[in-house]
Amino acid sequence: MPRLRLAVLCLFLSPIVLADTVTVAVASNFQQTLDKIAVAFKAATGHDIKVSAGASGKLAAQIRQGAPFDVFLSADDERPTELAKAGVGVPSSQFTYAYGQLALWSKQRDDAGEGALRRGDFNKLAVANPTTAPYGRAAMETLAALKLDAAVKPKLLTGDNIGQTMQFAQVGGADFAFVAYSQLLEQGIHSHYWLVPEKLHQPIRQDALQIKPTPAAGALMAFLKGEQARALMAQAGYRFKP
Repeated sequence: MPRLRLAVLCLFLSPIVLADTVTVAVASNFQQTLDKIAVAFKAATGHDIKVSAGASGKLAAQIRQGAPFDVFLSADDERPTELAKAGVGVPSSQFTYAYGQLALWSKQRDDAGEGALRRGDFNKLAVANPTTAPYGRAAMETLAALKLDAAVKPKLLTGDNIGQTMQFAQVGGADFAFVAYSQLLEQGIHSHYWLVPEKLHQPIRQDALQIKPTPAAGALMAFLKGEQARALMAQAGYRFKP
């Protein structure tokens, strides 16, 4: 009888004992969405998520240098691919968890769009660093496609990541900012923006890579592929096809 009681007790305690924390390096544009996914993930698995957000390029560099991340959620597919080829992470784990959408936004003006960019009647246009931030690269590709890159170059205000870029527009440092559409939706912003046609830039394919082969990290990778996580991503403006 004592053994039976012990077995029953272990059965009830096992989810708590096995619960772990997954340390995730996440692109700034996906941070708020991941916060919501984390709540559902904990409810489903008991695991917590610890988030470190930043530009994808900078996060990838930290991972190369041995930063203790379990999962990398990039805003592109190139950085996870490069890490996997370099022997960092679990190559077979890489997959595209979402496609992002680029938007041009202004806090004060209601004319965000191609016309405003062509008129040039603004002081500053904020973009994320195109070298390290995929949304910044998409912004520069958009300006090049519109043949406006040279004209607006003197007015560019560059942020370290897409989060800082949005802050520039929020506090008035920039008239317009190229941001992630998901940032606007997550903050309840439904006006004063232009959803950039996808034909103007390369698809913003966002890939995940499991860095450490832990059960909790594997559970998060599997959860991101599930209906619950995908529903939260869709609500935040992400797509699953380019």
